[in-house]
Order: sequence, then structure tokens, then C-alpha cells
Amino acid sequence: MALIIKRPAVTSLVEEAGCDNTLKGRIHSTEIGGAVDGPGVRFVLFLAGCALRCQYCHNPDSWFLKNGRAVTLAEMMEEVASYADFLKRAGGGITISGGEPLVQPEFTGALLKAAKYLGLHTAIDTAGFLGAQADDALLSNTDLVLLDIKAFNDKRYKALTGVELQPTLAFAKRLAALKKPVWLRYVLVPGLTDNFNEIANLADFAATLGNIERVDVLPFHKMGEYKWKASGLAYKLGDTQPPSPALVEDVRGIFRDNGLNLS
Repeated sequence: MALIIKRPAVTSLVEEAGCDNTLKGRIHSTEIGGAVDGPGVRFVLFLAGCALRCQYCHNPDSWFLKNGRAVTLAEMMEEVASYADFLKRAGGGITISGGEPLVQPEFTGALLKAAKYLGLHTAIDTAGFLGAQADDALLSNTDLVLLDIKAFNDKRYKALTGVELQPTLAFAKRLAALKKPVWLRYVLVPGLTDNFNEIANLADFAATLGNIERVDVLPFHKMGEYKWKASGLAYKLGDTQPPSPALVEDVRGIFRDNGLNLS
């Protein structure tokens, strides 16, 4: 059974949503059928550009805007609209990821606005460091924020990502004040992000926010190692092994003990 239903007048749809159909952005890739980037089946749009340099990043080729394919808003929404009916039936929607979507806040905001006009559930997957770039209009068109907090120690966070932790925490507090639903994501890397005291502090912080719908503890993997090598980048975690199931469950238990829901 065909899942794609074409919609002919996407340009007018974008204009009716109050957006500029000629607005341009740069995308890394797209994925249809994502089942972990928000509720239901998702159309996941990976934008190019990121301010972080996470040691475990599995898409280092997405860091640079120049590596992205230039598209107009109308072109991108034509692809999204072709799946809209299917996504609605599957209880899903669109998730804008990256890279980091807030590197391109105007394009991200327009995508979200147009997607809402289509009647789609919307989500962004962000590290929060550029949260100040997300204006109120962008967030008002965002149904869910997938917030990746990489570590909960200033020094460790800087060593792991190359940027400061505090902007992410400020963004988390802003989302809480707006009562914006959040899925907290935490990548568990043995030897880097497995300090139980720091995880307990993060869990306590998350529990005080009041808007964390669930926590995803994501085990570290090395599936993107080849991309580092292809990009001529030194991969520092070549000898690091994925966490054991027991360690993953111990960390999940820390969040659970703080009254947080786990995926």
C-alpha cells in the first residue's frame, strides 16, 4: 500500500501559514519512519551546522553548514507534506534535529510553523546551548523538545562538548517556565558520563523542573566512528566500549528514584 500522498499547492500552503516560501536553509539529511525522536512515526529532518563538538557525535559531518544541501522552505515542505496524512494516521509528526536546529533558528521556526499549519505534531532535538536563539514564536510552534544534556558538571561538559553547560540549563529552566513538554536525553559513555553523583544531581535538577515527560538513557555506540575518519578527524573514543546492560539499568534507576519516567 502506497504511503505517499502528494499535495500540489505547497507554495500556497507555506504562504497561507504566514511563511516566506523562498526562505533558504541547509539540511544534512532526512529520515522517514523514525520511532525514537518523538511520539509515533516521525519525519526527521537533520539540519546542517552545530556549535558543539561532542566526542561521541555520530554525525560529525553535520557540524558544518557548508556540508549541508541548500533548500527553500517550499521545497522542504513539499517533501514533508507528501507524508503528512500518513504521519497523522501513525500518531507522529515532524522532528527537526541536526546538527543543531538552533544554528538555523529562522529556518527552523518557519518549518515548525508550516508543519503546525499542516496539522502535524512538532518537535525539536537540541542540545540547548543555543536556546537563546529560539524565540517565543518558534517555541509556540513546538509541541515537544528533546533536550540533550550531555553532562552535569561544568568542567566535564566543556571537555566533552567544547562549550559551556550553563546556557543549556538556562534553556531548560525557560522551557519549564513555559510548561513546554520535554524529553530529557542522556548519552551514557563509560569513563565520561557514568559518574553516579553527577547523574544524581542531573536527575534532581530534572525532577525540580516539572515538565520532563520522560528520560531516555542512550547507551554510547561507535557507529559513527567511520565518519570521523572519513572527515579526517581524530576519534578519541576508539577504545571505549558501550556500557553494560547493568550499568544502563543502574543509571536508569537513578532517574527513576527521582520520580522521573523512563522510556
